[in-house]
Amino acid sequence: MLLNKKNKQILLDLAYQSIQTGLDTGHPLNINLRDYPFELSQQRATFVTLEKNKQLRGCIGMLDAVLPLAEDICENAYSAAFKDPRFPKVEQIELADLDIHLSILSPSEEIVFTSEQDLIAQIRPDIDGLILESGLRKGTFLPSVWQSIPTSEQFLQHLKQKAGLAKNFWSDQIKVYRYTTEMIGDGRLE
Repeated sequence: MLLNKKNKQILLDLAYQSIQTGLDTGHPLNINLRDYPFELSQQRATFVTLEKNKQLRGCIGMLDAVLPLAEDICENAYSAAFKDPRFPKVEQIELADLDIHLSILSPSEEIVFTSEQDLIAQIRPDIDGLILESGLRKGTFLPSVWQSIPTSEQFLQHLKQKAGLAKNFWSDQIKVYRYTTEMIGDGRLE
């Protein structure tokens, strides 16, 4: 489901408002879905990424659709600003300098492969987000990560490390899923 420009702007505004509400009240923005277009009430998985001066400032999301789209954006924007354990909480003085990027995920699909090389050959650079699972270890990279990791082999190696595995780790028990995203933000309201 591709969103129109108006709905994209509504979601960006909700993300911003949820961070401002968090600064004011310590809680995410609470919305009434009846006030928003039907498309924004459909369950969708999202990630919200915050950047300041082109540097990551927070990123939180869900891989599974459990909330209506508009609510998921509010929750994840708040969490990216205040609950990402890698960063201190966003402060009021930073809000104007934040770039907010929204990623709306497609449902994920398992990639069937016979070897690590077969998997690497099937990965679509600049298109695929990946979820890697091995035992209790799990990690994901959004498609936007391709901007900093240009090859499929490196992408997979870094994803293994994010999941807590060695970059050269391989097991026949590894499962990999792909998804795509509709990106909103960073001048992408076309």
